[in-house]
Amino acid sequence: MTSSEKRKVITPPRVSIPIGPQHPALKEPGMFKLTVEGERIIDAEVNIGYNHRGIEKLAEQKTFTQILYLVERICGICSATHNGNFAQASEFAAEVDIPDRAKFIRTLTWELERIHSHILWLGVAFHEVGFDTAFMYTWRDREVVMDMLEDLSGNRVNYAMNTVGGVRRDVSDDLKQRHLKGLDHLEERMEYYRDTAIYEKTFWDRINGVGMLPTSVAKSTSAVGPTARGSNVPVDVRFNDPTMAYVNLRDSGEFDMILSDRCDIAGRAVVRVLETIQSIQMCRWLLNNLPDGPIRERVRPRIQPNEVLARYEAPRGECIHYLITNGTDKPDRLKIRAPTHANWVSMAHTLRGGYIADAPITLAAIDPCFSCTDRVAIVDSKDESMELVTLDTLRVRANKWYAENPRRVA
Repeated sequence: MTSSEKRKVITPPRVSIPIGPQHPALKEPGMFKLTVEGERIIDAEVNIGYNHRGIEKLAEQKTFTQILYLVERICGICSATHNGNFAQASEFAAEVDIPDRAKFIRTLTWELERIHSHILWLGVAFHEVGFDTAFMYTWRDREVVMDMLEDLSGNRVNYAMNTVGGVRRDVSDDLKQRHLKGLDHLEERMEYYRDTAIYEKTFWDRINGVGMLPTSVAKSTSAVGPTARGSNVPVDVRFNDPTMAYVNLRDSGEFDMILSDRCDIAGRAVVRVLETIQSIQMCRWLLNNLPDGPIRERVRPRIQPNEVLARYEAPRGECIHYLITNGTDKPDRLKIRAPTHANWVSMAHTLRGGYIADAPITLAAIDPCFSCTDRVAIVDSKDESMELVTLDTLRVRANKWYAENPRRVA
């Protein structure tokens, strides 16, 4: 081999690697097309739309009470998020102010769910980098908050705690004491996990400087939740536009928005861990300052014509419920913008320039939920008329398609 041949730099060929739609690393169907040169990711393309359940369309034929139990099945981890935010939107449309005690209990349920969601994410993050011992420890302590949610609502996953006009269940003195004891245990454990996440090299070295998302890019891609706050973008509905008892929590002066200027996965992890500890303190404050009074205000089944938008800071970020009412007991339109939808673009940016080995933790860093996000739109370019398609019509079309395509069904 000549010296000139030795000096020749060989550029690795570009290879396209699909992750999904069905993949061992993905619990839900999604497809991420990675273009790589050697071990480096040069480009990333996000494709979703493999999971659609028609919840928004189905809501148009359900009463407001029935929709409460429908929307909380959008996501098992964020069931109180959608259940409570839809109840909040319905109350805005009906122009009803619910009792203060109901506001505190609804906020308590939301914050317990945030604790559960963040602990779940931390365990998944440990697992994605191969730190399975910490994964099992965190998920063991996750059972504590799940037991607390069951004690409060009667359910461990879909809590069905909220109703239009307030909440279904009250907080007794005995339950309050049990929750305070559980919160003390969780706070002690989360302080340990905070130190583990920051000082344990098994985890920290795998997330430090990985999945970079500069503040300017986080803003331009409209990132939300811990993804945005981990890039020093101060967006948190609980502080920017508080409703329910978040107004009281903000005015207490004891809680501030948690931000990180690291702009990497480590920053997002720190934000979530510190937010979990803060949520524990918020729950303790809500229980110790729980006002007396009723837990529900009566709301008529038929809600006056109105158009409202309800916002809530879900564990993954801002969740929006856009509701149009028409004077009947069923809505004219319900549109739901889940936080994962707002984070897909920023996540694609964090993949570029990284290593293939870091792709799983980079994908997990936004805490994605595919079924929360997926929507469907049918546009017929041959038909110039615009009309609303009823659920019955969609069902007839689906049955016809399956009848005409038996092999594809099999």
